[in-house]
Amino acid sequence: MATKTELKLEKAVLQVKERTKFQPLVALVLGSGLGDFAKNLRVECTIPYSEIEGFPVSTVAGHDGRFIFGWLDQVPVVCMKGRVHFYEGYEVSDVVMPIRLMKRLGAKFLFLTNAAGGLNEKFQPGDLMMIRDHISFFVPNPLIGPNPESLGTRFPDMSNVYDRDLQDVIWEVASQEGIRIQKGVYTQLTGPSYESPAEIKALRALGTDAVGMSTVVEAIAANHAGMKICGISCISNLAAGMSIVALNHKEVQETADRAAAKFTALVSGVIRKMGEIEGI
Repeated sequence: MATKTELKLEKAVLQVKERTKFQPLVALVLGSGLGDFAKNLRVECTIPYSEIEGFPVSTVAGHDGRFIFGWLDQVPVVCMKGRVHFYEGYEVSDVVMPIRLMKRLGAKFLFLTNAAGGLNEKFQPGDLMMIRDHISFFVPNPLIGPNPESLGTRFPDMSNVYDRDLQDVIWEVASQEGIRIQKGVYTQLTGPSYESPAEIKALRALGTDAVGMSTVVEAIAANHAGMKICGISCISNLAAGMSIVALNHKEVQETADRAAAKFTALVSGVIRKMGEIEGI
């Protein structure tokens, strides 16, 4: 018997397929302040989340809340222009539903992006950090509960979530574009409050380089589904206790806006390489 999660997912997939026959190769999640990347696509179809029955809807400023289907050169891409978060009150299974939907539509690659607070003292606001690994802190695992085999194996291996070959591609493109890029461990907390200085001290002791309120649960669900994953954090601010400036969401968006040109160049180059990997 199909689970509640399967039924909701299949219903959403059918509704999307009624609107478009587009089959993406790459799924791209655009984080806070990074949504303008979609302007680089030759758009075929746009579907607001609100027009998919039972689908979670973005409620945060800077997250438009729609799928954009289009082409970057010859590579078919589906963008999430705005994601949903656990702190918005959704069950974690709903938070990762968009990832599972994009996989069902045909996406083999998942490119995750976010705006994050920097904990590494070598980082500066505006830096781009390649995610090499992650830590989930107080966020429910999206695989808890019944495990439909259609979604993935019961006990997925997590030793290579952020595909090493794709990490090499990111380094290659960054070098070609002359983009300074960091690498590190990203930690997801629940939010919506920013972390306290004591929490930041604890996270640094755990080996965290950047912290935010998204991404990890999406990576877990995508890894479960067999997707090849890579991720980039835009370091939007230094974390609590590392700067005298009070943290606010406006600063996050403004810093991401300033980093938009190099972010666009890096993401575009990596997506083109993904197309080459698949013979496009």
